[in-house]
Amino acid sequence: MTQRIRRRILAAGLALTAAAALPALPAHAQAANKPKVALVMKSLANEFFLTMENGAKDYQRHNSSTFDLITNGIKDETDTANQIRIVEQMIVSKVDAIVLAPADSKALVPVVKKAVDAGIIVVNIDNRLDPDVLKSKDLNVPFVGPDNRKGAQKVGDYLAQRLKAGDEVGIVEGVSTTTNAQQRTAGFKDAMQKVGAKVVSVQSGEWEIDKGNAVASAMLNEYPDLKALLCGNDNMAIGAVSAVRAAGRQGKVYVVGYDNINAIRPMLKDGRVLATADQFAAKQAVFGIDTALKALSEHKKQSQLSGVIETPVELVTK
Repeated sequence: MTQRIRRRILAAGLALTAAAALPALPAHAQAANKPKVALVMKSLANEFFLTMENGAKDYQRHNSSTFDLITNGIKDETDTANQIRIVEQMIVSKVDAIVLAPADSKALVPVVKKAVDAGIIVVNIDNRLDPDVLKSKDLNVPFVGPDNRKGAQKVGDYLAQRLKAGDEVGIVEGVSTTTNAQQRTAGFKDAMQKVGAKVVSVQSGEWEIDKGNAVASAMLNEYPDLKALLCGNDNMAIGAVSAVRAAGRQGKVYVVGYDNINAIRPMLKDGRVLATADQFAAKQAVFGIDTALKALSEHKKQSQLSGVIETPVELVTK
């Protein structure tokens, strides 16, 4: 695949819906033996990853003569062991490439090495694998995804316009061992520090609605003057909205999220959620698949791959 065509594909994906926008891959890439690409995601109970899966499937349908696609996900966000088993199954199935959104930034690295040792191209999307652990395994794994810290800071900055120095806020973090959770928390803290707000608690809601609800409820109980709950994804924000309502604090505690899933949009409209960030789930999958296909078409080895392809993240408000 030429650089010119790749740039055209990426530009189209940024401007339009991922699946519909991206043109068919060039004829010379349509080999008789089509490469088989596995997309391995986190919890398919999370609307974000269903959107990612649908985007990948739409892209494959538009390029069905170019590659085959297998999609897999896990039951919940912390089911790391099962995600490792899925990757192992893909190795046994002898797929040509794996596009991975890891449930844990460190725990998935050994099975990634196993895949690479088996001659499979691996591309990392959504949640970045830990660079130090990758280095310890002498692995080069390209990362395709947004700058989560920058995205969270955009959301935090929007919230900060409604806060003053000394206001107490809580952060409902994702799975604490994941890089994207850590980066979003850092971005929220950056924004709060600029306005002088006080982060009184950071607790993991494990990306889940129920867990996010429990954590938010505990924070509201412990800190009666809490002004805002900054949630690392929209699932946890939905849980936080329920906690605010149950505590009788509607209109007194701001809630922000991250992901811009469909379920959050009515809450943005009526003010239950102040803001979120769109990190374009479908585009991440498409860009990850495209990166893998490019490596395969150019007959590159994993050791020749590296770097970051930054995908967009945008503030979304009412």
